[in-house]
Amino acid sequence: SPRSLKDGMLNRELSHLSEMSRSGNQVSEYISSTFMDKQNEVEIPSPTLKDKSMSHISGVRKLSHSSSLSSASMPRFGVNTDHEEELAKELEDLNKWSFNIFRVAEFSNNRPLSCIMYAIFQAVFTDLEILAALFAAAIHDVDHPGVSNQFLINTNSELALMYNDESVLENHHLAVGFKLLHQENCDIFQNLTKRQRQSLRKLVIDMVLATDMSKHMTLMADLKTMVETKKVTSSGVLLLDHYTERLQVLKNMVHCADLSNPTKPLPLYRQWTERIMEEFFRQGDRERERGMEISAMCDKHTASVEKSQVGFIDYIVHPLWETWADLVHPDAQEILDTLEENREWYLNTMPQSPSPPPDRHLQHDRFQFELTLDELEYNNHNNMYRRKNGEEDKAPKKNAV
Repeated sequence: SPRSLKDGMLNRELSHLSEMSRSGNQVSEYISSTFMDKQNEVEIPSPTLKDKSMSHISGVRKLSHSSSLSSASMPRFGVNTDHEEELAKELEDLNKWSFNIFRVAEFSNNRPLSCIMYAIFQAVFTDLEILAALFAAAIHDVDHPGVSNQFLINTNSELALMYNDESVLENHHLAVGFKLLHQENCDIFQNLTKRQRQSLRKLVIDMVLATDMSKHMTLMADLKTMVETKKVTSSGVLLLDHYTERLQVLKNMVHCADLSNPTKPLPLYRQWTERIMEEFFRQGDRERERGMEISAMCDKHTASVEKSQVGFIDYIVHPLWETWADLVHPDAQEILDTLEENREWYLNTMPQSPSPPPDRHLQHDRFQFELTLDELEYNNHNNMYRRKNGEEDKAPKKNAV
């Protein structure tokens, strides 16, 4: 199947990357362990589900606050701040891709998510799916402990035991998010009908579970299929007739947002990279203290931040965003351009390594994995011949992952 072929191609490229250097091996191991679902190697055909009509949804009423949450007692943006005007100015850029979340955090007493969601919820929602996507995005990492699913599983944590090692964190985020709605004056969906609440809950669960990075390859394969078969109206608008199609787009949209740091303007991207690597290294320290094997990219003594970002973009982020850009063409082209510029920046700041350069056939197009089987057989035969005869490729190559 297309997904099996693509997984095989990626495995070959990661294997080659791991042979190049120690840091390359860490990048390869991290990508393989994080973004490929090892527990789901056997492909089972998806059952044909009857399309669920959303026609019964006539809209979602604007959420009204109770008397205890009147406008007189609530801050303008839902958080107490001495920088209301500065915050208002930052929120004017809320719909821009270069929106600076760190400035919002600075002016909202480090409560940027509360502030943003409060601002968004002032609008009148007419689409339950959009409301579900916003809520899913808001809760998809709530109460995150700062370690990976695998760490929780390896340490026999209560969460791993509770969720049977399956999407441990994602299930936890959902449980915490929905439980918060039961607190006093926190049920933002109180005006929805029972049927609407059930539909919204299912949508949110599907979207948040899709943020489990081990589901990445499945999500991207499904998105690729949707791109290849997409239908548009005469005016060029994407046509999504069925509930399952719209859900697929929403799941991938949230997944793209979850993997959007490398697509942001470089100063923002670098800040996110520093924070994420700091989190990784803290996990590595905990693993070292416990005498555990340190997870890939979590060893502060050996991890290459620059190489990890180049590999992350090449093997995960760019293929995903390139497919998404095809789906919404041309609206995401600027995002894709920024991603490629950021990739070049990290490549150029990568410390020079004495490791041998990659084979020419992998260098030809750093983002392209769609080789044909004939090309694979030819390249494998050619590589074996060169190794047997002790030949090396003399062509100059750029230092790349």
